[in-house]
Amino acid sequence: MLRIRKFAAIDIGSNAIRLLVANVIEQEGKEPKFKKSSLVRVPIRLGQDVFTNGEISKINIDRMTNAMKSYRLLMDVHGVEMYMACATSAMRDAKNGEAVVERIKKKADIKIDIIDGKREAQIIASTDLHNVIAKEKDYLYVDVGGGSTELTIFSNGKIKTSRSFKLGTVRLLNEMITDDDWKAFEKWIKRNTKDLKRLSLIGSGGNINKLYKMSGTTIGEPLSYIYLNAQYQFLQSLSYEERISELGLNPDRADVIIPATRIYLSACKWSGARKIFVPKIGLSDGIIKTLFFETSKKDKSASNILSF
Repeated sequence: MLRIRKFAAIDIGSNAIRLLVANVIEQEGKEPKFKKSSLVRVPIRLGQDVFTNGEISKINIDRMTNAMKSYRLLMDVHGVEMYMACATSAMRDAKNGEAVVERIKKKADIKIDIIDGKREAQIIASTDLHNVIAKEKDYLYVDVGGGSTELTIFSNGKIKTSRSFKLGTVRLLNEMITDDDWKAFEKWIKRNTKDLKRLSLIGSGGNINKLYKMSGTTIGEPLSYIYLNAQYQFLQSLSYEERISELGLNPDRADVIIPATRIYLSACKWSGARKIFVPKIGLSDGIIKTLFFETSKKDKSASNILSF
């Protein structure tokens, strides 16, 4: 018997806000399949407000509220059974973060959970990596966002350890990363990868996805450290305007792609990784899987389903 369920994930990041609607296909005797149905991304840079002024501005509160109203309608149209909305680094640091959560709940009827870095890393690490991870190899999973970077070590097919760092692209653009921040990042990577051999990187986030697409690499094949370093030098040689006009990058991607590449290159350098796999997964995918498996453990009664 085939059963198709719809779940939604809202990822409220420091650079953009995303709505992912996914179909979960259940069939007796088989592993569930997760298929993207729709993805909507709105470039509301909350981190620009928070990391420079400490709180979310009125104009971005209004933009965020309107985005959430739209997401609520889209979930209704799609027939979403259950959703989860997670806010990360910018909302964590915003002095008015809780007030914004209350406003969104009142105006858009969407409940937002502000999750800490550890929870964010756990959700991201729950994504489906079986097509990428080989049990006999070791991996450093690097998810670069606008406000933070989540690191997870996979060894023998299992999660060994993970940690979140306040090292994000929007923070870097605003020169809010100190030498101590970089040293802590370097120290953690070196300490947790020193005994691992044949280590590769797994990269997730919008910037590494864009770099992968630009490379023309066959899907499933990794990027090389040499290529990524060369691309970094090339991107730096272009002005912001040239990155938009000549490379076709979106305005909200053309600036953050350089600091993002720097973070991935640093992770490669300090871990010794020379290959970067890019499976196109992230927090939104992890939220969908978390929702599905958590609800599967519960009694699927009406009281456990969010009504729209």
